[in-house]
Amino acid sequence: MQIDRIAEPWGTRTPYGPGEEWPTRVDTHLADGVAPEDVDRWVQSATILHSNGDGLDIAVQDGEIVGVRGRAEDRVNHGRLGPKDLFGWQANKSPDRLTKPLIRRNGELVETDWDTAMDAVAGRAKELLAEQGPSAISFYTTGQLFLEEYYTLGLIAHGGIGTNHVDGNTRLCTATAAAALKESFGSDGQPGSYTDIDHADVIALFGHNMAETQTVLWTRVLDRLAGPNPPQVICVDPRETPVARAATVHLAPRPGTNVMLMNALLHEVIANGWVDEEYVQAHAVGFAELQKRVADHPPELAAQVCDVPVEQIREAARIVGTAERLMSSVLQGFYQSHQATAAAVQVNNLHIIRGMLGKPGCGLLQMNGQPTAQNTRECGADGDLPAFRNWSNEEHVKDLAEVWNIDPMQIPHWSPPTHAMEMFRYAEEGSVRFMWVQATNPAVSMPELGRIREILAQERLFLVVQDIFLSETAQLADVVLPAATWGEKTGTFTNVDRTVHISDKAVEPPGEARPDLEIFIDFSRRMDLRDKDGQPLVKWDDPEGAFEGWKECTRGRPCDYTGLSYEKLRGGSGIQWPCNEEHPDGTEHIYVDGEFWSDPEYCESYGRDLVTGAPVSPVEYKALNPSGKAVLKAAEYLPPHEIVSQEFPFQLITGRTLYHFHTRTKTARAPQLQKAAPEVWVELSASDAADRGFTEGDLLEISTPRGRVEARLRISGIRPGVAFLPFHYGYWDEPSGHQPDGERGRAANELTMTDWDPASKQPIFKTAAARVERLEKSTGTPSAAPTTTASRPVSGDVPPTVGGPAASATEELTTVSGGTR
Repeated sequence: MQIDRIAEPWGTRTPYGPGEEWPTRVDTHLADGVAPEDVDRWVQSATILHSNGDGLDIAVQDGEIVGVRGRAEDRVNHGRLGPKDLFGWQANKSPDRLTKPLIRRNGELVETDWDTAMDAVAGRAKELLAEQGPSAISFYTTGQLFLEEYYTLGLIAHGGIGTNHVDGNTRLCTATAAAALKESFGSDGQPGSYTDIDHADVIALFGHNMAETQTVLWTRVLDRLAGPNPPQVICVDPRETPVARAATVHLAPRPGTNVMLMNALLHEVIANGWVDEEYVQAHAVGFAELQKRVADHPPELAAQVCDVPVEQIREAARIVGTAERLMSSVLQGFYQSHQATAAAVQVNNLHIIRGMLGKPGCGLLQMNGQPTAQNTRECGADGDLPAFRNWSNEEHVKDLAEVWNIDPMQIPHWSPPTHAMEMFRYAEEGSVRFMWVQATNPAVSMPELGRIREILAQERLFLVVQDIFLSETAQLADVVLPAATWGEKTGTFTNVDRTVHISDKAVEPPGEARPDLEIFIDFSRRMDLRDKDGQPLVKWDDPEGAFEGWKECTRGRPCDYTGLSYEKLRGGSGIQWPCNEEHPDGTEHIYVDGEFWSDPEYCESYGRDLVTGAPVSPVEYKALNPSGKAVLKAAEYLPPHEIVSQEFPFQLITGRTLYHFHTRTKTARAPQLQKAAPEVWVELSASDAADRGFTEGDLLEISTPRGRVEARLRISGIRPGVAFLPFHYGYWDEPSGHQPDGERGRAANELTMTDWDPASKQPIFKTAAARVERLEKSTGTPSAAPTTTASRPVSGDVPPTVGGPAASATEELTTVSGGTR
């Protein structure tokens, strides 16, 4: 069956009921003129333009990628694919791919050979190590490499060079996920599983627009809602998203007030006796403090602070408080807002006091935003130590040193890892003088872009960019290294519910582009990095060798991969870690029967103060939690740092659209996706637009004390007083390639502020004060008008489709249980 997957991003419904298996639906899209029988071979992989980790096969014809189809046997998606999966692969074939190294000569980037480029990179690193030491060297990575590449990078940076300046763009999207899990459970690692959707009677989405960020996971929810005995849905989001329109209760709090709202929900759950007291007594510490804290946050107070009807707060609390099987998910609406970690921890608290962990339907997902963000954290590429080792625990450092066969003092652990915002500040001040950026675009994605561009453009900073396109960041580099991407190399990666997939090489990379792993190993060899026996520090030459090395690093740790192999991952479904002798087929739920990874001698972290961010000492943690239980951590509500004023009366929030990923370097090169969302827009409520005489399609200027952006207006169901901008739009496809000096931009992060959460160090993108003014009245339908109800306003009208035949995909429905329609 053909269906336009731009206009219908979630495809056809396959309803099913609680406890039933999600029916299979295989989605396929092939290039024009290619029939299934024309495909030479199908190569196993998984999706990379979101964090869901959907299993798929890559279609190859005459040595080129010509399409994709979902893997029916995969536990994550049962054959389904979202729009970015179906169409995003076309970016691999874009004619403007980087195919040769570039080096800056006389102010211009010119083509060179690999030896010249890598000698320049290694040579400058050696000079700075001799002159200043490891503190001069920094690595800023991504959430889109493979596990094997992150682990090799972490080994080189921590074990070889000895720098503490290692982080990824995961700091911008899911650092709070890791921080919240560490605060409550002593370790990263998601308690829940996607299969919890199959069993839950209540699904609560806290700041998570699942419909646009994880389309296939939302499809699973929609199929439950279409089936018998559907779950109730709670949505916390200031925008009227597709999730909000499907919700039983939609709470639209004022941005920056999530802690107040969560404390009110916890207040009601405790006051009404909806606490699993036996579970809390046996498996948690800190209940008395939590009870005392939330007693001061009744729904009436939250209604005033959050500007949410008190009846809605009570109804939402009743639903989560009386649920038999509660599944919750948290994402950027909490992670990128004021008091991010404190708010996300309160969701953990809700599950702990309700005893909703470690059993079907009782899932908790502190959601990721990128396909391999989990591996960034697991492998130590975000600054933490690999395999969830504790940098504050000397025994953990010694254990890692034994795995790497180096002196423990070579591994930096004398202070907390340097987070991205701090790393850029060090570069601004001049102590960091070498920055290697891989597969990310901070010149568009970081906050306060004017400042970031100035930092990256400094002559004293040696900037290396490893990417597949000449992004805004690459244009500022001293050396640009052309990388292979998904489909052009082999490796593994792990999604948010701990499912590990293999992605096999399907085609050759273009020109001289190389796999990231090969580039890192080349760098290590040129740096002559060695272990304490004089042998090469990096002891592998291919992805499978790196994976085997990683397995040994994880032995006995929470993310135990020792039961996995490339052979085991090929041919079937992805497999959830921990996978070892005890759990040879993987592990669907962790924390079963209140068994946590929070023992003081085993845990990844002792936690932080949620207000100041100061690390909790080992002595303090052992006194609080000597038996390794879950930690109920209370939080006081504090007002946002930047508040509205007469000059800047709107609260600005940024976010994503269904059709694009990050800074559009891939999705804008897929014609169907770019046509669906070609230009930046700004959302305002109907009342705010009417008060100012604005109409749909007007060209507006949005300004903050940091910059100005222009965008066409969409009138939507967003709460009054709030303006929304998608953050994807930069300048690489502009003639200049960058924002013209002194002119209005289109990148939302021209406006955001340099501020971060004290515990997770994640930048705050959703609490800035802004002004909105009209530049030009609309003369008709704006070019940025939405093409689907996915991002759409209040009218409910379904707009015409725009994709035509090129945007269609086939769906093959198989009834496993329930029915189809």
